[in-house]
Amino acid sequence: MRYVEVEGLRLSVIGLGTWQFGSREWRYGESYASDTAPAIVRRAIELGVTLIDTAEIYGFGRSERIVGEAITGRRDGLVIASKLVPALPLPAVVGWQVRGSLRRLGVEQLDLYQIHFPNPLASPRSTMAPLRTILEEGLVRHVGVSNYSLSRWRAAERALGRPVLTNQVRFSLAAPLAHWELVPYAREEERVVIAYSPLGQGFLSGVRNLASQAPADIRGRNRLFGPRSLRLSEPLLATLRDTAVAHGATPAQVALAWLVGHGNVVAIPGAHTVAQLEENVAAAELELSRAEMDRLTAEAARFELAIRR
Repeated sequence: MRYVEVEGLRLSVIGLGTWQFGSREWRYGESYASDTAPAIVRRAIELGVTLIDTAEIYGFGRSERIVGEAITGRRDGLVIASKLVPALPLPAVVGWQVRGSLRRLGVEQLDLYQIHFPNPLASPRSTMAPLRTILEEGLVRHVGVSNYSLSRWRAAERALGRPVLTNQVRFSLAAPLAHWELVPYAREEERVVIAYSPLGQGFLSGVRNLASQAPADIRGRNRLFGPRSLRLSEPLLATLRDTAVAHGATPAQVALAWLVGHGNVVAIPGAHTVAQLEENVAAAELELSRAEMDRLTAEAARFELAIRR
């Protein structure tokens, strides 16, 4: 495993996303939540994963409870990250939210507490004020944001008066905008971009084609799985497959390696099985050449432009 170290946090470049844990949208079933999900967390820790990302809204707190039970006795060295919904960013409300996450996770302090998305009705100052309070109280070590543009990220830092260490955004070869906007800032300022949906919810695994039926779970609403997207993506997916063959890897591993190859980027793929987790983690050891990175970036840009037309 490789790591990104910033402000006292040691983030594995491949972390673990836990949206699926206890969430009905994925239709993984009760046995997944009770048996498979905890096994995935335990195996991730064995493989050197330190970053485990969850949120109060995932399964209405169930994801946090699953993670909390799985990390019992294994807390040392982990970066436990959760997210709050900033519906009412008042000190009393945010204090209640963070204490709820701490209780469900069974920890005394969160390593990273992230605003799940911008509240368009609240200013950066009013959003960040209660975060400053819980930092001072020692309930969290670091503050992050999620789904923030670069200008909002900078505004949040000015309002907080200290680093907003991370920005968690949709980032993949199928959604490469952060490559141009956010990653340069992260590298220059010693911040970190956390890539969620780093495989495009499985779109970049290379197993779907025009003959495939739309997924029966939440991905059925994802435009990436529509016929037009599948057709337009073929040059990108072909480059992904060719690169995978050259390295004796899978397309998913190459897609993850492209992300973490930027520097100051970590990815948090979810996993349906322990085997899928192990495949994802192995991508941390895959290093792409500059030429391979550039070819993939060019194809990702062409795909992004084509799908927006």
